[in-house]
Order: sequence, then structure tokens, then C-alpha cells
Amino acid sequence: MKSVFLFLGALSALVGVGMGAFGAHALKASLSPEQLTIYQTGVSYQMWHALGLIGIGLALLHAPTSKLLKWAGHLMFIGIILFSGSLYLLVLLDMKILGIITPFGGVSLICAWALLSIHAAKKQHINRYTHDN
Repeated sequence: MKSVFLFLGALSALVGVGMGAFGAHALKASLSPEQLTIYQTGVSYQMWHALGLIGIGLALLHAPTSKLLKWAGHLMFIGIILFSGSLYLLVLLDMKILGIITPFGGVSLICAWALLSIHAAKKQHINRYTHDN
């Protein structure tokens, strides 16, 4: 069974590593310490949430019909794009106006974690006949 969220999580991690390396090597000399901190915040959030997406993808393998997990995955990916993406663009294009987008990404990430938490807290019905005794 293919998992779109495993793919998006791995892709997000790949891009996050690339952005981190780009920032550390190509941008370090040209950015102010404040800009570098903003950029690194984008990288850090992207990497943590890439792992979150991978976790959602793995959870969906066990609960493939869960709407909570699917919504959590979509919101987490949107959050990565809006939060980290806006921070990258804010620094790279030096457009402070892009900072308006960042909180929407943050809210999306918070909602994704909330939905994942709700899914985890729900009592899961396990078919006892599918497990070895």
C-alpha cells in the first residue's frame, strides 16, 4: 500500500536537509545573524514536521480509513509549506510582508498535531482474530 504522507514526509526531509546545507554554506556569509536565525527556524520546523508526516503515514498504514489522520497529514504538509516556506522566502527575498503568511502555517501545524492527538486518544477497536495469541 502506498502512502502519500510517507512520500511527502521523506520529500520534506530531503528538502529540509538541502535548505539547511544551503543556509549553512551558501548563505551564512551573506545573511545577518537575525536572518540566519529566521532561516534556521524554517529548517528546524520543516525537519520536525517531516518526521511528523512520516509518523502520520505510518499510522495510516494501521488505520487507512481514518479521516483524522488524513486531515492531520494534509494540514501538516500545508503547514510546512506556509510556515517554513514563508520564512525561507522572507529571508531570501528580503520581503518582510511574507511574515504575514507564517502564522497561518503555524496554526495549520498546531491543528495537525491536535488531530493526531485526538486520533491517538480515541479508543481503537482491534480485531483480536488478526493478532497472534
